[in-house]
Order: sequence, then structure tokens, then C-alpha cells
Amino acid sequence: MEKFFHLAAAKTSVRQELIAGLTTFLAMIYIVPVNANIMSIAGMPFDALVTATALITIIATLFNGLFANTPVALSVGMGLNAYFTFALCVDAKMPWQSALGIVAISGALFTVLSFTNFRVWVIKSIPLDLRRAISAGIGAFICFIGLKQMGVIAPSQATLVTLGNLKDLNVLLGILGLAVVLVLFVLRIKAAFILSILITSCVAWVAGISPAPHGIVSAPSGITPIFAKLDIPGALKLAFVPFIITFFVTHLFDSIGTLTGVGNRAGLFGENSKDGMKKLSRNLTSDAIGSVAGAVIGTSTVTAFAESASGVEAGGRTGLTAVFCAIFFVLTLFMLPLFKAIPANAIYPILVMVGVLMFSELGKIDYGDAGILIPAFFIVFLMPFTYSITNGLSFGFIAYIVVRLAQRRIKDLNFGVLTLGAISVLVFLMH
Repeated sequence: MEKFFHLAAAKTSVRQELIAGLTTFLAMIYIVPVNANIMSIAGMPFDALVTATALITIIATLFNGLFANTPVALSVGMGLNAYFTFALCVDAKMPWQSALGIVAISGALFTVLSFTNFRVWVIKSIPLDLRRAISAGIGAFICFIGLKQMGVIAPSQATLVTLGNLKDLNVLLGILGLAVVLVLFVLRIKAAFILSILITSCVAWVAGISPAPHGIVSAPSGITPIFAKLDIPGALKLAFVPFIITFFVTHLFDSIGTLTGVGNRAGLFGENSKDGMKKLSRNLTSDAIGSVAGAVIGTSTVTAFAESASGVEAGGRTGLTAVFCAIFFVLTLFMLPLFKAIPANAIYPILVMVGVLMFSELGKIDYGDAGILIPAFFIVFLMPFTYSITNGLSFGFIAYIVVRLAQRRIKDLNFGVLTLGAISVLVFLMH
């Protein structure tokens, strides 16, 4: 393991990578039932989707760990699966088979570009302070998701969002979990995230807030109804080109945003490091190939998961973290009843804590430069407010270009930034 993953050079150990892999797994296990629920609305069988989601998560994450040697887990992208279901299958009344064909085509385009320096060049073109803002923005986004899922934040017709029902036992459980993880983190206990989940779960089971697990093993459902059912010829229609472009552009920004944010926290992709750029390129290749494989298995676009940041904060630094995460996901094929017994509000406080840690990147930004201050503001606030990493990035890049032009600092507008600005405009035109 040492020779393959270079653990000593990354200042980590097998034990530390194991803890990080388990932490990432627990932070993103929700994707299995949630994705199955969303995509089943498109007319696909729920049971088969549960197995397909678990399988593509295992395959893509394992491949990335071995190929890119980074602690980044991959699975079906949230947001893109909703676009797949509601925009394509529900609104446009497209058969889910053709929608899978669109996913495969956009993934194939992404894969072709992965053999060029296009995506690495894009990321290196982004000013360092904007990359820090991206990390902080993803932190705010993750924190918002966590608080919303915990019930601490609730929707309001008058103020859009408001404080949740603090009399609800599940909300109080989430607040307890957040308090536990905060205390354990402040006490510098390395397994703070895992211990917080276990302690909160036990409290929920003993207090009767959440049912204790009654089963352990369940046979996985087959994926025959959705496996290799993608209809590529049916997707190759002129009317479907905007859908292909939207999947491609959104995938590009989601992967760049997530990898930039997570990588910045772990120091994975040093811009002056040949090894760092190699890892970044391979990581991008992994999610491109994963999307094509996902379409064949029967899922929407596969991408790097922001929840990988939880594993990074737990000490994960190499691909061994991803390998362990993939192995743990095998359990969802056979032991889903047990893992579903872990109450959601024992997991979401971890996302809030990760968001806090990623938000700290704002402290390193040069706020004396309006060309950084203004786009950084929009990136950080629009990611959670629009519930989209892509929207925050797009608005930030456009704002950066506008401010630099106003400052007459044309030299700061490299071709990469201008390309991102053009793509950003395209994102809003295609919205």
C-alpha cells in the first residue's frame, strides 16, 4: 500500500485513510436512496435504481482512488439527476432511455476532453483568490444543505427561509449532533466525525426518536430493467442538442468547483506541482468515464462529490481513502436496512462542520482588490442562495470580467478566464 499510494509522502497512514473513507461514506450514503427516489419519478424502477446507484458509486470511486490516487469519492450528481428527471423526462416528456443516451453523449465529450489539457488549463486559469472563494462557497453550500436537512432552516413564504421547529425531536437531535461534533473537533479528537455519528445515532435509538435497526442483510435487487437500456440514436436529435450542452457545461463546472474546493483544503493539486496536476487531470478523467459507465448501468451523470471534503477533514490524503469508501459502499448492496437506521440528523451535522472548515478559506483572500472582492462575494453567496455550485461560479466569473474591464486591467483577463466567462453566459442562456 505504501508504494502504491505513497502514504508516507502524504503524511498519512492506513488507519487514518480508513477513518477518512468511512467518514466520506457516512456523509454521502444518502445518495443511494435519494437518487433512486428522484430518478424513479422518470418511470425507472426504484429497486433497480438503488442497486445501480450503489454499483456506480463503488466502481467510479474505486477507479478514481486507484487511477488518480486522490481521496475523492464519485457518485450520481445531485442537481443533474433532478434535471434528468424533471427537465427531460417530466417536462420534455422524453423517454428515460433517451435521457440516458444524452448523459452518455455528454460524458463521452467530457472523456475526449480529458485526454487534452483543456480542463486542467481551465482550473489553472482561475486566480488563486477566486479558487479560495470557490472553496468557501462550497462550504457555505454544504452547510446550508446540512442545516436545511436537519430542519434548523425551514422554508418561509414571507422571508424565503426561517428558523425551523425547535420543538421537533428530530431537529433537536440534529442540534445535539452538531454540538457533539463541535466539541469533539475543538478537543482535537481525530475520529470526531465518526464518533459524533455513532453517539447521536445511539441517543436516537435509545430515546425512540429513530427506530433501531431490525435487519442486517437484504439481497440486492437486479438492474436488468435499466442496464444498457440507453437510447443513443434517440438522443441524437437536433432538438436535444441544448440538453446535451447543458449536461456538459453543468458537469464541467460542478467537477471543477468541487475538485477545486476539496483539493484546496487538502493541498492535492498544487499548481506548481507536476504530480498535483497529474492527479487533477486523472480525477477529471475518472468522473468523465464514470458518467459514461453510469449511463450504461442506468444512472444520471456521475461527478466528484463535495462530501469528499468530510473525509479530507478527517485526514484523508490519498486514493486509499476512496478505495475504503468504495468498499464500504458494497455494504449498501446487502445491508441497506442497517445503514438506513442511522438517522439523517446524525449525519447532516457533519456536513455543517465541513462547511465551517471550508469557509475558513475566506480568511486568505485579498479583499483590498475590488476585482477579487466582488466576484468572491457573488460566488460565496449565490452557491447556497441558488442551491447551485454552477450558478455561483458562473456569476462570479462574469463579475470578475466586468470589474477587471472597469479597472482597465486587461492583462488579468487571460484566455482561460474569458473562456469561463463565455461558458458562464451560456449557462444562463441555457437555464
